[in-house]
Amino acid sequence: MQENKYSIKQWAKDDRPREKLLVNGSEKLSNSELIAILIHNGSKEKTAVDLAKEILKLGKDNLVELGKLSITDLMKIKGIGEAKAITIVAALELGRRRQLSNPLGKPSVKSSSDIANYLKIKLKDYRHEVFAVLFLNRSNRINHFEIISEGGLTGTVADPRIILRKALEQDAVNIILCHNHPSGSLRPSKADEQITLKIKEAAKFLDITVLDHIIVSEEGYFSFADDGLL
Repeated sequence: MQENKYSIKQWAKDDRPREKLLVNGSEKLSNSELIAILIHNGSKEKTAVDLAKEILKLGKDNLVELGKLSITDLMKIKGIGEAKAITIVAALELGRRRQLSNPLGKPSVKSSSDIANYLKIKLKDYRHEVFAVLFLNRSNRINHFEIISEGGLTGTVADPRIILRKALEQDAVNIILCHNHPSGSLRPSKADEQITLKIKEAAKFLDITVLDHIIVSEEGYFSFADDGLL
């Protein structure tokens, strides 16, 4: 009897998330109702919607924060096993990739804000610092994005040889260096300035131009080119 009490099947049809989506469309559902559809069913004690609300609470009721949670984090909630946790993480990753997709082909870089918006989506869920590179063709369209190295909370190391080798592999004419600052600070360190200059000078010998080095955080972004450091 207790199971029936918490079974969505016992609810009125208008209150069931899947039925509501069919009738009203996905945009009419709350975040918790959408997550409830992902996890499919609840536990003996709680409905799928109740569990979904707990998941959102774990993510501070914010989808950006939710996207930072690992499978292990999600499994801390009673009633969320590995399969449910994997489904949620996969769905959030699809949402992230959709944001990055360009229906007309490769996204074009026209300004530092274009790059920053692209990178914020790519790097926003990392709790540690990562160094990445955008490899561009002659029209400044993104051929490839790759994280080159990952570090701790305060820094990472970028090897110019690895970056330039990958640039040649991608037939890149221009590259944009980028990394995140999990601390929120946007000012480049002395090490950031030194590695930027080192890569820029090395790239010249291969006729590859370093267009910019972008630092992103939840506070915004910093552009070396805009600030006259390139």
